[in-house]
Amino acid sequence: MDLSYIINQLGEERSNYYNAISPPIIKTSNFCFKTVQKLRNNIDREFNVPFYTRGYNPTVAILRKKIAALEYVEDSLITSSGCAAISSAVIANIKADDHVICINSVYSWTNVLFNTLLKKFNVKTTMVEGTDIEDFEKVILPETKLIYLESPSSFTFEIQDIEQIVKLAKKHNILTILDNSYSSPLFQSPIKLGVDIVVHSASKYLNGHSDVIAGVICSNRKMIKKIFSTELMTLGGIITPDDAWLMIRGLRTLPIRMERVTETTQKVIAYMESNPKIEKVIYPFSKTHPQYLLAKKQMQNSGGMFSFILKTNDIAKVDLFCNTLKRFLIACSWGGYESLIYPACVLYNNKKKEKPRLPFNLIRMYIGLEDADVLIKDIETALKVI
Repeated sequence: MDLSYIINQLGEERSNYYNAISPPIIKTSNFCFKTVQKLRNNIDREFNVPFYTRGYNPTVAILRKKIAALEYVEDSLITSSGCAAISSAVIANIKADDHVICINSVYSWTNVLFNTLLKKFNVKTTMVEGTDIEDFEKVILPETKLIYLESPSSFTFEIQDIEQIVKLAKKHNILTILDNSYSSPLFQSPIKLGVDIVVHSASKYLNGHSDVIAGVICSNRKMIKKIFSTELMTLGGIITPDDAWLMIRGLRTLPIRMERVTETTQKVIAYMESNPKIEKVIYPFSKTHPQYLLAKKQMQNSGGMFSFILKTNDIAKVDLFCNTLKRFLIACSWGGYESLIYPACVLYNNKKKEKPRLPFNLIRMYIGLEDADVLIKDIETALKVI
């Protein structure tokens, strides 16, 4: 199935809705039936047919088919957020007294899931660096049921050797889940590398317009039905038909958006790596990245997000640099049309936060759809103030 067909045709049975080019938003909570028998036929088939929108909605169903095809799986679920996707996939596959292995540099709310929420139910988690297969080998226990990966991670961009870890996991009958938000399905295919479940924050590249919060879960149909019939239906973390429609619209431009941000990012990084006021650039496809060869092996490309360290010992200068930028918005998310920065210094002098593990002069930068020359000039102007 080619990419153009997936994003423009798959799942869009236009004859079912007056041959409209754009699919309709089936904005209903409920579906009715002409007879009791027809109601009876559908009551236990919510996974596949309309009954109640929490379970199945025709607009969401179109999106499910597209996402599944993009990630080379049999089926997918669309959730109300990336956190809902991660939590549902994890909770469906562990129980009290189980053990989980998770990488240190995982998304902060995934960390909370494993080290705060699941602790209440006596699920034990061991956090590992994850850049070496031995990190996993030495902490496997008889009760280990899950290895959770995020490769690359979304702030410091550590990479895990997916094939090696999957081989180890299968040897011990351990399930693997990987957060593929950073790469998108276009730049990394974890299922092809043997991963059992792939999750995304679809608020990022998959939607791409900074107007939807959503998540996706991708796996074989048996696993998707398992997650659907327990965690998704019980906890109810579903996407609305309106947001599903916006995501379908967003997918139309996914290939050209990814091409554009990658091309621009490479130009911006080339400038920053040559600037003496930048101590270090952290980007998987930069030759200075310690895992560059592994990144090239298991990723098709590296997208629009990287971090860099300013050459300064003064936190006030980091603030000044960020505040001087005009073309970059200061915000926490990424993956949309707009260029963003998120400085680690925001975590400092915050009584509600634990001591930050990141240096104060590290800044995460996301490159959007603006022209490279405009962004580079803006960075150059801001660097002059420090």
